[in-house]
Amino acid sequence: MRLLHIDSSIRGSHSVSRQLTAAIVRKLKTEDPQIEVIYRDLVARPLPHMTFATLPRDHPSSRFSGPLDSTAQLLRNESERVLNEFMTADIVVVGAPMYNWSIPSQLKAWLDIIIVPGKTFTYTEHGPETGLVPEKRFIVAITRGVFYGQETDYISSEHTETYIRTVLSFIGVHNPEIILADGITSGEHNKTEAVKSALNAIQHLTT
Repeated sequence: MRLLHIDSSIRGSHSVSRQLTAAIVRKLKTEDPQIEVIYRDLVARPLPHMTFATLPRDHPSSRFSGPLDSTAQLLRNESERVLNEFMTADIVVVGAPMYNWSIPSQLKAWLDIIIVPGKTFTYTEHGPETGLVPEKRFIVAITRGVFYGQETDYISSEHTETYIRTVLSFIGVHNPEIILADGITSGEHNKTEAVKSALNAIQHLTT
């Protein structure tokens, strides 16, 4: 079994989402030591934002780039590696901190590479339909500075979990496992309680 571990926080060792994804991977490895882990740090190794030239070759729109020079070819090769990492993974663990009400741009760049017609979804005469990777298990650690629950005044500004669920549903993953830490910049007590709750939820994960 192969696990793809994705981090996207810019906060390095101070990152709560990185703390949580590391805990998730440790828990799953404890459950099954045979799991192979592939790690990608989207901040240490940022991916280019989407252009025709940076799309993986399997994306139908990549042909609009025309001939690539050597530098552009290296970028496309990296995109193809990213897509292959994703396609061959059984479990995907993603750290998704909320920045400016949504996901980090680094994570958006990664998602833009894996959303590929014919690979992760298909088109029909009615438009895009049918996610092609429903068998993949997604575990997403979401961290948010304040509280965005249904009972709060901020619910309409929540575009992190809602966006991730929309994207994953589009490629066929309708029930991602969300590990949530809310209110981590709302005082040390709230941060401590949020992390404690998230780590407790992680301990209930099984392979």
